[in-house]
Parts: sequence; C-alpha cells; structure tokens
Amino acid sequence: MKSPYAVQVFDLLHRPGEMRERDLDITVPEGFGNAVIGVPSGAQLHIDLRMESLHDGILVSAEVDGEAVGECVRCLIEVRIPLEVELQELFAYSQDEAFEYEVQDDTIDLEPVVRDAVVLSLPFQPVCQEDCLGLCPQCGVRLLDNPGHEHEAPVDPRWAALAGLAGETGESAEDVDGAENNGATEEKR
Repeated sequence: MKSPYAVQVFDLLHRPGEMRERDLDITVPEGFGNAVIGVPSGAQLHIDLRMESLHDGILVSAEVDGEAVGECVRCLIEVRIPLEVELQELFAYSQDEAFEYEVQDDTIDLEPVVRDAVVLSLPFQPVCQEDCLGLCPQCGVRLLDNPGHEHEAPVDPRWAALAGLAGETGESAEDVDGAENNGATEEKR
C-alpha cells in the first residue's frame, strides 16, 4: 500500500537548481501526538510543499496546517488547537550517516518528517483557555461554569472531639472560654 505521504521526485533527481511546488491534502491514516493531544486518525492535514534539487539530495520545505484534538489538562473538556508548522529537511540521494532521510525509488516519504515536526509543536499541557480554573478538588465541578462555587471549611479532625464536648454540657464554646477566663482573674486577686 502506498503511503499518502509519499511524493514522486524523479523529475528533480540529480538536477541541481530545479524546484517544484506542490499542495498535498492528506487524510491521516494513523493518529499521532502525545498523551493528552494529537492529530487523530482520519483528520485532514494540508501540506504546502516546496522541493529543491541540490547536489547532495532534495531539500524539502513545507508548511503543515491542520487541527489537533485533545483535552484541557485543568478541566478535562475537549480542546481543538489549530496547527501551523513549518519544516525543512534534506533527503539525500545516497545512504550516509550525515543525513537522516533519503530518496528511495524516486520518492520521498514525508511521514516521519511531518510526524516529528507536528508532535514537537504540540503543547505539553494544553488548556481550553489561559485562565482556566480547572475542577473543584472536592466535588469535581468545572469552576469556569460555576464561578461562585465554594464549600464549607472542613473541621479539623483533631478538634472534632472538642466540638462534641461543648454540646454535652449545654454551654457554648464561648461560655466555656469565658468561665475559664473569669476563674483565672479571680485566682490572681
């Protein structure tokens, strides 16, 4: 099966100074990206391609446009981010350690070059908007949808037993504190 990223270059081989421009519209056969955002399988990528023949190989310059889909790392809703990536790579005529990519059977395969450039341009922690507040740590409600959301202050478990003690005597905590203070002042006299 022929890769949608494969481009024929037989008319440029060993003709330094020759140049061709081409537009490619690719349906991504296999998705790529990082753990939270990427280009899904079946998505469309537009590649504006320029190929220049050199003595060592073919210099490829391209602009890749598309859309990445993922989720906001703060509030977990779907995020769609437009992609605009520029890349430039040399495809060598002969196999050499100095060049990472090579021309094979009069074609160049843009898939690894496009994949690397797009994945490196994706945000490591995508957000739906810069001031996203995320989720409530207690109940999980999205804070942007519920701006006044708050909970009662939790009772420190170390003091919970004392709160129960005030309820048994029928006096409030303030009465107990006041009684202790009055007793302390009488002892001083």
